Amino acid sequence: MRLLPALAPLLALTCTLAFAQAPGGQPAPPAAPATPGAATPTPPRHRVDLADIRMFTAVYSLIQQAYVDEVDDQRLMRAAIHGLLANLDPHSEYLDKEALEGLNEDTSGSYGGLGLEVIQIDGSLRVVAPIDDTPAQRGGIRAGDIIVSIDGKPVQADDLDEAVKRLRGAPGTAVTLGVLHEKQTAPVDIELVREAIHVTSVRGRLLEAGFAYLRISAFQDETGVQLRKQIERLVADNKAALRGAVLDLRSNPGGLVTAAVATADDFLDGGVIVTTRGRIPQADTSFSATPGDLLGGAPLVVLVDNGTASAAEIVAGALKDNHRALLMGRRTFGKGSVQTVLPIDAEHAVKLTTARYYTPSGASIQAEGIQPDITLADLSLSARDGERAVSFGERDLRNHLKGSAEGDAEPAATAPAAAGVRRDYALNEALNVLKALALRPPAATPAAVPARN
Repeated sequence: MRLLPALAPLLALTCTLAFAQAPGGQPAPPAAPATPGAATPTPPRHRVDLADIRMFTAVYSLIQQAYVDEVDDQRLMRAAIHGLLANLDPHSEYLDKEALEGLNEDTSGSYGGLGLEVIQIDGSLRVVAPIDDTPAQRGGIRAGDIIVSIDGKPVQADDLDEAVKRLRGAPGTAVTLGVLHEKQTAPVDIELVREAIHVTSVRGRLLEAGFAYLRISAFQDETGVQLRKQIERLVADNKAALRGAVLDLRSNPGGLVTAAVATADDFLDGGVIVTTRGRIPQADTSFSATPGDLLGGAPLVVLVDNGTASAAEIVAGALKDNHRALLMGRRTFGKGSVQTVLPIDAEHAVKLTTARYYTPSGASIQAEGIQPDITLADLSLSARDGERAVSFGERDLRNHLKGSAEGDAEPAATAPAAAGVRRDYALNEALNVLKALALRPPAATPAAVPARN
């Protein structure tokens, strides 16, 4: 998966093989020194066949001798490395100096570009999700769209890396994307102007008195800190403890696993959050929650959709499996693998898929996604045409018996819902469910779901 001005739906567990850093951020144990007389390490089970080496060198030699244009050796070797990784899975790739700098910018949440996250699938450039309040999102690009051209030049299946680079650019420069929306047969041209993007990964507001809305657009270095500050501010604005919250993870392409763990921990008092398993010891990890729920046990509804990916799925899976939240929306993206950045030297690295992650129940969501508890259609709300129907009741009947609380004044009108809630079908439904959950008396906390080994 490739980072465009957005966090990739990957778990960027930065560590060095070596290893300088283990996935949890702790230094990995040093390799044990060789002991005289110790048994010789078992050789790898898979060796490169001599015939394969001869085939590679033969093809290399033929390109050098007969290709229409002269190709330098460095370019050929770089192409071979790219091909080696590209045939593993969509998320493993070679990172040069430029790509490494972009990765660092993306995880910090400050970069230049369109605010667009894409993935290379079957020779096409498909949108995972646009980031909130960025040129891509404001321009109408949606999760699942396919970018077929950039500034009139078709996106070539054999040159997707170059297409990704062309999406980046200096703030203020324009780019026209040919975009094929899902379920459409013809692409449309969308002109966007690149910006210096500073993504605030967490936003929040009160939907109604006592009920909060928390939006996480991506998981970055400061997401956990930002979430705690937002909840503290909303409690202060509410002048009382919150009665419930909606956590919006729709079109969240993921990010750092440490940020996802910190976010899930903020809503849990205990239990497993996520485990990872791979072929190397450093890939086997387990993260558990610590005491302290920022909502004090108040009901929580999580909104998800098919743009909810990777680290966002870790949070959704942890809250669902620990019975802490009700999930609403559509099935999530289904990226259940872990990528590790393995430095080669100061300016080059390999981003390699090193593990799969598992939700607290032991389920892998790889290529499956997480099914919400309540499925919602992909709908939007609109105002009804014409005047609203006149309200009519007992008090409107002539000579009706007066009610004990009835005076001469008209009853107060019901306060309208916030405009954003009225327009957002899924959020409107989530708020209704949240109010219903808040009516229930507090229940005993269910036992945490153990990890399945």
